[in-house]
Amino acid sequence: MELSRPFRLHVWGDHALFTRPDMKVERVSYEIMTPAAARGILEAILWKPQMRWVVERIDRLKPVKFASVRRNEVGLKASPDRPFLEIEQDRQQRQAFVLVDVAYLVHARIGLSQKAGPEDNLTKYIVMFRRRAEGGQVYQQPCLGCREFPAFFRLLGDDEPDPEPDKSGNPRPGTIFYDYDWSRKPPVPRFFDAIVERGRMTIPPFEETRP
Repeated sequence: MELSRPFRLHVWGDHALFTRPDMKVERVSYEIMTPAAARGILEAILWKPQMRWVVERIDRLKPVKFASVRRNEVGLKASPDRPFLEIEQDRQQRQAFVLVDVAYLVHARIGLSQKAGPEDNLTKYIVMFRRRAEGGQVYQQPCLGCREFPAFFRLLGDDEPDPEPDKSGNPRPGTIFYDYDWSRKPPVPRFFDAIVERGRMTIPPFEETRP
């Protein structure tokens, strides 16, 4: 698959929650941003059915710091049988261990999806993304794992050096959620064994991940 040259998006925020799926009762964040969360931020800036994002690396720019907070959640999901929820009745308070004062550098490329037609090309989407990212345009507020934790971003220029990553923390944070395999119905979560070398986490190709 043909890919664009890599973009480098500096992302930061006050709090982040990249939820570990193996924690059933309390929300506990991974130590570093997941590829799916990075893709979500990129798609909040630009997404079209004819294109796809390939996240290749995530640099952690600040030390890992956790805080314990209480969050209000709704215990049920809306459905055709229950289109409206009683917030006061269905509200639940849950403990969450979130990251504090985070910053990352996301390295990603644009590729064409199977829905791309003869009129679609990489240059078209490269220009669109650069214009939108430099102008701060988004389809929705990017978030750091949860919608109540907004993400702020800045696209680095071609001549700018990479910010120095934070080299502290666990170099082997374990198995991390990669993304969903959207070709399956229902979608199947995929995982990979993460290695953070001197603050940089290289994202493996989809084929090297596992359910």
